[in-house]
Amino acid sequence: AFDASGATTGLLAVPFILALSIGISHLKADSRASEKDSFGLIAIASTGAIFSVLLLGIVSEPKDMQAGLEPHLPEKESVLEAFSAMAPESFWEAVVALMPLLVVFFVLNMMAFRLRGRRFTRVLKGFAYAFLGLSLFLLGVNAGFMDVGSELGYRLASMDSGIYVVAVAFILGIVTILAEPAVYVLTHQIEEVTSGSVQRKFVLTALALGVGVAVALSIVRVLVPPVQLWHYLLPGYVVCVILTYVVPKLFVGIAFDAGGVATGPMTATFIMAFTNGAAEAFDGADVLIDGLGMIAMVAMMPIITLQILGFLFRARSVKEGVDSRAH
Repeated sequence: AFDASGATTGLLAVPFILALSIGISHLKADSRASEKDSFGLIAIASTGAIFSVLLLGIVSEPKDMQAGLEPHLPEKESVLEAFSAMAPESFWEAVVALMPLLVVFFVLNMMAFRLRGRRFTRVLKGFAYAFLGLSLFLLGVNAGFMDVGSELGYRLASMDSGIYVVAVAFILGIVTILAEPAVYVLTHQIEEVTSGSVQRKFVLTALALGVGVAVALSIVRVLVPPVQLWHYLLPGYVVCVILTYVVPKLFVGIAFDAGGVATGPMTATFIMAFTNGAAEAFDGADVLIDGLGMIAMVAMMPIITLQILGFLFRARSVKEGVDSRAH
């Protein structure tokens, strides 16, 4: 359930929901209130996935399940063979993902937008580029990206060097978030909405460190089976709620949005496969229990780190204000 909350705010949802919330908040006459309320909708939307999956678990009454994973890199005669086999499925998945948005656009265009000429063509070109990019990304993921992640996790965990696996997990968390497409959408929106007062490099640094720590802690949970997911989430979200009372409102919305943005397609594929592979290789770990929950950790830690960034930002602003009055 907690993994689903992060996985649902992916490559398509983040730009659309973020742009929607910013557009609606700009209707406010108060520019400061508009800036603060531009963020937070992604966090609210992701909570729906948590409730729905938890309710599904209550209604469906799942019986005892056993999971297993056999990481292996499939042997193909050529590199292109794996991609050609998965291409039709990846293209169809992209069509299914984009078709509802395209239908909604046509309906709204007839009822309200009335776009014609170049503006209408630009929107259609945007859908075409999104389809091409999403198809290629899904093709890369399905044809080998997840296999490489699970194989890497399995091989490292088989080396019986827990510190080494945790260190590699921390580094992978940092470099993965730097390659996350939705992160760049959020950081650019933050810099634009705040007119550069909150620079994207600081937000990106806080995000990368938070995700690195989250992935490392997830591997610790795999290596130490008595440590359960709620041991992290319960105190973690308590800290998140406490921080909301001491940081600027703008950073509260940014932080909770960042938790959903950080769990994008890169994290939900490569890092999740890496964790599952490590859980399969380590004796005493269960892929179904210990291999899942990593996305929930990645969704939580950026909330803490970005709110700490907001606290530091407020402290610096207060100090600069005091210094200016002194002069």
